[in-house]
Amino acid sequence: MTESPSSLSKSVLNPTLYRPDFPILGRQTNSGAPLVFLDNGASTQRPHAVIDAMSECYSKYYANVHRGIHTLSEESTDRYEQARRTVARFLNAASEVEVLFTAGTTAAINTVARTWGDQNVGPDDYILLTMMEHHANIVPWHQLSERTGCKVLFAKLNSEGQVDQEHLDSLWQQYGQQIKMFAFTAVSNVLGTITPVAAWVQQAQQHGAATLVDAAQAAPHMAIDVRQWDADFVIFSGHKLCGPTGIGVLYGRESILDAMPPFLGGGAMINTVTTEGFTTAALPDKFEAGTPPIVEAIGLEAAIDYISAVGLEAIHDHEQVLTRRAHEGLAGIEGLTILGPQDPALKGGIVSFVFPHIHAHDIAQWLDTRGIAVRAGHHCAMPLHKDLGISASSRASFYLYNTVEEVDSFVQAVSEVTQKFAPTGRKRRRRK
Repeated sequence: MTESPSSLSKSVLNPTLYRPDFPILGRQTNSGAPLVFLDNGASTQRPHAVIDAMSECYSKYYANVHRGIHTLSEESTDRYEQARRTVARFLNAASEVEVLFTAGTTAAINTVARTWGDQNVGPDDYILLTMMEHHANIVPWHQLSERTGCKVLFAKLNSEGQVDQEHLDSLWQQYGQQIKMFAFTAVSNVLGTITPVAAWVQQAQQHGAATLVDAAQAAPHMAIDVRQWDADFVIFSGHKLCGPTGIGVLYGRESILDAMPPFLGGGAMINTVTTEGFTTAALPDKFEAGTPPIVEAIGLEAAIDYISAVGLEAIHDHEQVLTRRAHEGLAGIEGLTILGPQDPALKGGIVSFVFPHIHAHDIAQWLDTRGIAVRAGHHCAMPLHKDLGISASSRASFYLYNTVEEVDSFVQAVSEVTQKFAPTGRKRRRRK
């Protein structure tokens, strides 16, 4: 049954209840227009709860962790490890030692490629990716290829902006157990496509391949159960879910992490050091060399508590309302093409689009004069854009604090820019 237009503006989540929690949303842009922040796929904004938690640490109990027996160090250590436990619950991990703090999604994927990859991949092997991957889930595997001689395969997309399952099946049939790793995104940062994570993990397991799920665009928007997914590695960043920059999470199956060598060497990751060598600490310290992101982890915990209180199911449902509203509005603009699935139910809260004769940067700049922040360019997905036959796209991405009214303002502004930059002949025809 098709929803009526009036029902599309309804949502269980009321964003106006949460907007006051985000101080930046009250500012004006350089043009003097109120801020409409639709660049959440790149990074979300932070609520008072996160800002206050980090400020409290710096002002009341900050010290380095795991190394001191004084009060501040003990308090910082307790809060740092509490953050790890919170992340473990957020992911439904079997153990908190399966949660490693990294500098972000990119650092986490590089850690896996450098440790697990160097240990398990050789010149006759393959790494399987999809055409919709972010550069962070492409470049580390190319680097692994340069080091080991392995080859990188890409599963193609179909005309609906989803991975072509027949092509994916054919790759498994052709290369079988030579595929050592299937690394893929849970939600495309360009197309918004939601992928069948559990089914793909099961398919990889049937061929003896390991799996890595880039959940950077999933963790802020939908519930994740790593035991239900059953992937070997799941990765996400703090700054995309209302947390601070400089911190990410690498979830890994405990037995695999135990078998992997450490990536970085130094303090904290050792058990003993002698002039002849060293022995590593137990998990998770083994992979957290040096001073860890203490305050950032505490901020990440506050962010997880915040979005969990809002409700990830409610956030996802709200974004579906906004995405559907954007789809319907943009569909009425002549010549505009929405990338990815045309059914918003198959997407996260991401709407990327292109318009002939108007560069994405021009669109973004015009929207900025209206106070509307979107992303323009290749979105760190150059292979995808090349595959689509375009150099750049414009992307609006939504979050829990965005409103239907903001989406309507965005659609109106896009309509205006297409009129402003339309070919001269088209303008004259419309004036008749």
